Amino acid sequence: MSVLEKIIEPKKQFAGGIRPFDNAALGAMIIPLLIEQLLQVVVGLADTLMVSYAGEATVSGVSLDTMIYTIFIYLFTAVATGGAVVVSQYLGGRDRGNADLAASQIFHINMVLSVVCMVVMLLLGNAVLSGLYGSVEPEVMDACRIYLRIVTLSFPANAVYNAGAALFRSMGKTRTTMFVSIAMNLINVVGNAIGVFALRAGAAGVAWPTTISWYFAAFVMTAFCLNEKNDVCLRIKKALTFHKTMALRILKIAVPGGIENGLFQLAKVVLGSLIATFGTAQIAANGIGQTIWSFAALVSVALSPVYITVVGQCMGARDDEAADYYMRKLTRLTVFLAVVWNALVLLLLPAILPLYDITAETKRLVFIIVLIHNIFAGIVQPFSMPLAAGLRAAGDVKFAMYSAIFCTVVLRTALSFVLALWLHMGVIGIALAMGIDWTVKAVLDVVRYQGGKWRSFRII
Repeated sequence: MSVLEKIIEPKKQFAGGIRPFDNAALGAMIIPLLIEQLLQVVVGLADTLMVSYAGEATVSGVSLDTMIYTIFIYLFTAVATGGAVVVSQYLGGRDRGNADLAASQIFHINMVLSVVCMVVMLLLGNAVLSGLYGSVEPEVMDACRIYLRIVTLSFPANAVYNAGAALFRSMGKTRTTMFVSIAMNLINVVGNAIGVFALRAGAAGVAWPTTISWYFAAFVMTAFCLNEKNDVCLRIKKALTFHKTMALRILKIAVPGGIENGLFQLAKVVLGSLIATFGTAQIAANGIGQTIWSFAALVSVALSPVYITVVGQCMGARDDEAADYYMRKLTRLTVFLAVVWNALVLLLLPAILPLYDITAETKRLVFIIVLIHNIFAGIVQPFSMPLAAGLRAAGDVKFAMYSAIFCTVVLRTALSFVLALWLHMGVIGIALAMGIDWTVKAVLDVVRYQGGKWRSFRII
């Protein structure tokens, strides 16, 4: 047994015979997810670096816009994740027919939802921006409007890609999503270079490549999902019709997750409107900081789908002892990887900051908020994000939603105003509030897990 295996192997084993996921199977899922997530955040970092050469006003506008855009991505992801939980459980129960139906309904729900959201934002986007960020400088608002109008067109593609990616992850075939992500991000980064440096198109120079790359990824993922040789596949006829019972089963998981993620991002938008009053340096620092935060949160984000696949299949097979074992094992692995990874990011930070064409004050702020974030991301976040994904995979979705609403919407928002505004800490106070939010949520999730109530939930 290797050193890593000794670290992650729980002391308490389960008496369930053959383990459905050995270390090789887990590694085959986890490594592609880590590579995929790393690639996504590297491209995000490259985007921010490129657009920084168009001026801090453009960086600020795009960063404020991203907070709104991400609300919709979270909605589409919530549906896809809810569907992945249902599909995983049917796979665990060896029910191919219902697994195919569930997979098809993920596509149906996400397509309808994304088209509605796209139309609404195309009509009301400018009004939303004026209401949230009316006090920003004119140059910043111009960048906001350009970027949001273009990326809104990508909503249907984003929704379809997320549906397909969730389907393949529920099967444990993460190499496929990794390769599609590589191709998608190559298109994005090359397009960004052309848009920013060759065409000097500013915010539009990063918005159009993003939109084009999403449509490419959506087309390719859909083609892969139609392959009947997969453990589960997309059925076009079933995807074109609404199957009430199955759709409601998916939405029972997806809606709490959507509410949780939507309110989480809405809270970020509210805080973004607060940050918008702090001046261009702090707005830019927050935007760049969020990109590096995504880099630092890589492990927790990448491991969360593994919980859904593994715990979901175990619960679908009615083996809650195996589910409990893998919850503990995956959590130990996540903590170990998160600590190592966040320490590495902090060591590289002095080399990353000089790459940005920003003022010394903005760089100082970025360094401080990234330091705060990485400490919490390494030690606390594995218990507040991936473990919560395991609870959702078991069907305990309402608790995850309630704890997230309390911690993120109430606690983080209130603390942000106290620390950032009243105590004049600015973006540093907002970073501290985020860390406190994660800490409280981690405590709640661990207590819930140890209580064992999650074992009693049934989705299928």
